[in-house]
Amino acid sequence: MRNYDDIVDLPRFVSKNRPHMSNNDRAAQFAPFAGLVGFGESISEASRLTECFVELSEEEKQELDQKFHILESHLKEQPEVKIEYFVEDEKKSGGAYMSTTAVIRRVDLVERLLIAADRRTFSFEDIRDLESPLFKELYE
Repeated sequence: MRNYDDIVDLPRFVSKNRPHMSNNDRAAQFAPFAGLVGFGESISEASRLTECFVELSEEEKQELDQKFHILESHLKEQPEVKIEYFVEDEKKSGGAYMSTTAVIRRVDLVERLLIAADRRTFSFEDIRDLESPLFKELYE
């Protein structure tokens, strides 16, 4: 006699005391168990990539300084500038380069800050590039 030959042809058991379980309820019994709470978030965080801060060349720094001086001389016009800057990551080394547009209220050459009309501040050291129609004279 092979294994299970004695029970293979028996009818399926149906309880007379309990109602039939729906397929959704039956499937819920086999839902994955989160035995390691927070492990998924840890894996996601570890796999998240960050960029390294790129040090500008002397030539690029001089070009940026010229742009800061041009901005400072045109503050009355409330120039709108596209700013590309580095933001350090709060959880791991590195960060990301971000880009935003802002109306410039003040250029603080002593503290080396660019201050927007909406009170955001950008450190000169974090800024990688500035774009504005004001800078067209640099490229002519």
